[in-house]
Amino acid sequence: MSPIPGSGLAKGLAVTLRTMTKKTVTAQYPDVQPQLPPRTRGVIGLFEENCTVCMLCARECPDWCIYIDSHKETVPAAVPGGRERSRNVLDRFAIDFSLCMYCGICIEVCPFDALFWSPEFEYAETDIRELTHERDKLREWMWTVPAPPALDPGAEEPKEVAAARKAAEKLAAAQADATPPTAPQDQQGTPGHAAPSAPPAPEDTPPPGERPTGGEDGPAPGQGGAA
Repeated sequence: MSPIPGSGLAKGLAVTLRTMTKKTVTAQYPDVQPQLPPRTRGVIGLFEENCTVCMLCARECPDWCIYIDSHKETVPAAVPGGRERSRNVLDRFAIDFSLCMYCGICIEVCPFDALFWSPEFEYAETDIRELTHERDKLREWMWTVPAPPALDPGAEEPKEVAAARKAAEKLAAAQADATPPTAPQDQQGTPGHAAPSAPPAPEDTPPPGERPTGGEDGPAPGQGGAA
């Protein structure tokens, strides 16, 4: 059976009429910012203090858009007689977001939590060369990284937290055992002994600094009687 002429136009107009009666859902961007999910992959932030220049992120990147430069420094021995050590010092850390495909492999393989996702996405440029963010720019993105979600109260304690807590308790117990007990000490005298008290003075003893005077039994020694 051949279609009725004009049926396609009628169906299209019906869709238009149904849409006209619905409330608009257009977001007036940039006046109204979108509500992004907390795990949005917008831009990558760098926490430089955690980076050990292990180069895992650069080696695992499928687009080779991470550039890292470093040099070695000699660290003196921590104790006398110890040997010196060498460490890597970061000179450059850059990500070319014109090549990045936002796979997140660099963040997953980082063993020291130096890379994080930020939901910020407003970093378009008119020059493609400006899309290569150096480490200073990557550090600025770090302050836009949202806080991690709260842990499940019924979940097991992380192994790192449990190990740190047990080490702290063991250290506190060792310090308590190494502290010698102290004997109670009075305000005066040696520890554990009461201070000696002065003997009571007799009733007829004059206070210090005064000479004795005559009483009922006669004059005091050295004083003459009445003529």
